[in-house]
Amino acid sequence: MNRKLIYLTLAGGCVLLTGCNKKLGQFSSDYFSTNPTPLATVGERVPGTVTGAIPAKFMVKNAKVTAIPVLQWNTMTGTGEATAQPVVFQGEDVRANGQVVDWVNGGRVSIPFNMAYRPEMAVSDLYLDFNVDQNGKTYKLPRVKVGYGVVATSTFANAKTVTPAVAPDGFQKVISQKYSADIHFLINQANIRANQVDKADYIDLNRRLMEANQAANQEIAGITVNSYASPEGSLEFNTNLAEKREKNTTNYVEGQLKRDKISEFGELTSSFTPEDWEGFEKLVEKSNIQDKDLILSVLRMYPDPQDREREIRNMSSVFNELADQILPQLRYSRVMATINTIGKSDQELVNLFNTDPQKLTEEEILYVATLTDDNMKKMEIYNRAAELHPKDYRAYNNLGDTQFIAGDYSGAVANWQQALRLNPQAKEPVMNLGLAAMMNGDMAKANEYFGSAAGVPENADALGTLYLAQGDIQKAINAFGDTKSNNAAVAQIMARNYSEATSILNSVKSPNADTYYLKAVAAARTHNNNEVVQQLQKAVRLNPALLKRAQNDLEFKGINLSYLN
Repeated sequence: MNRKLIYLTLAGGCVLLTGCNKKLGQFSSDYFSTNPTPLATVGERVPGTVTGAIPAKFMVKNAKVTAIPVLQWNTMTGTGEATAQPVVFQGEDVRANGQVVDWVNGGRVSIPFNMAYRPEMAVSDLYLDFNVDQNGKTYKLPRVKVGYGVVATSTFANAKTVTPAVAPDGFQKVISQKYSADIHFLINQANIRANQVDKADYIDLNRRLMEANQAANQEIAGITVNSYASPEGSLEFNTNLAEKREKNTTNYVEGQLKRDKISEFGELTSSFTPEDWEGFEKLVEKSNIQDKDLILSVLRMYPDPQDREREIRNMSSVFNELADQILPQLRYSRVMATINTIGKSDQELVNLFNTDPQKLTEEEILYVATLTDDNMKKMEIYNRAAELHPKDYRAYNNLGDTQFIAGDYSGAVANWQQALRLNPQAKEPVMNLGLAAMMNGDMAKANEYFGSAAGVPENADALGTLYLAQGDIQKAINAFGDTKSNNAAVAQIMARNYSEATSILNSVKSPNADTYYLKAVAAARTHNNNEVVQQLQKAVRLNPALLKRAQNDLEFKGINLSYLN
């Protein structure tokens, strides 16, 4: 074979092998599809996958391609872009770890990406950049557009939107206390004996009634008389006896009230119990009677009162002990008074805080903070509470809450940590530190904190928001439970449960601009454009910054929003 023939043969072989020096051709947008389109945030991230269908006889055998997803935006403030991790795919002769694409048949490649969300991405385009390496020679191919825009509804749910846990005050505007005294009777008698009303407990009851009658901040809410007969004897006899004891005791109490000039005492009510078997059983259980187990078994064996009494009387040795130790205690009337101590009015408490806060108790000053919706005023009150009561963890925890709401996150964390030092068992600062961990991107630590804060009312919203940020929508919904918050509604929107989302938003206790914006999103997804208009008007009225977001939000694509200008 001559030299010329050999040359032509080798040249033909190079062509069959896709050309030894042939560069890779330009990629086309038609080769790629992106899921989802448009892109959508998961928590504070923008995930997605570009799938490439590389045609036959395109991917040269010695080419290695590094594809880089790029989100590019162009706003009034300038152009910017964010890049994701590169993905490699390669021809069949390349020795590397990329996805292999066959020269003859072509093939499919997967290019996943996950970028941190920025608000500018709402109006953006997704591109792929291509860097090619062929036997050490490198070059770039033109970038290709493969997607557009980012729907960022999930970003409405984040750590900053969770209400931090409040350590509650123990303030009671009305404190009710009960005072009682027993008047005992001799067997088969109903007369009030002097030695019974001269006892210390009855004298003390009268004293408390007179003090309450004279005190400006106390009231007698009611007095009750309950009279009893011991269960021996016939039911008819015991009924008459218990009724007489009730009547005599009530008359005595009424007379005492008149003598003490007490006219305001709520209502005086009375009742009687002919045979106090329940009291009998309790006293036997507490006694040292040798055969008390036998007595108790008889009580439970015979539901009929007459049968019970007969069987117990048959145990002659036992009955004598009962007659001496138990039955006398069941012949009595109990007089009980309910006395309310009325605390300071809300206005009195506020005035005291403004003039002389040292006169307020810990519970009162913490309660004063709940009387205002002004976060800065709350901060002032809790700060003062911490100064006056430096060992009360609640003051520091709640002060941290107000700082968190105001955007002073480092100050909030410092006070939450102090609260936890003062009370290591407190769950409120634990949950709140979970919010801080979540804001810092430490989801594992946040999950640990929220797990330790089980039972705190605000914890459901925090945990649900954490799961949303991690992209686990169903787990988030389960964690939210019956929580009525913007964040819980976001989870339902993500799950496409728009009626449930709207129901939750309608139940939010203190709706804000985000509440109405999310209502507009739910309305847009159910093609209720009139509702979109109404809800966005409310949202923008409360927060004008949402105007620009709405105009750029793909949730409202195709809806005329010119009315918002």
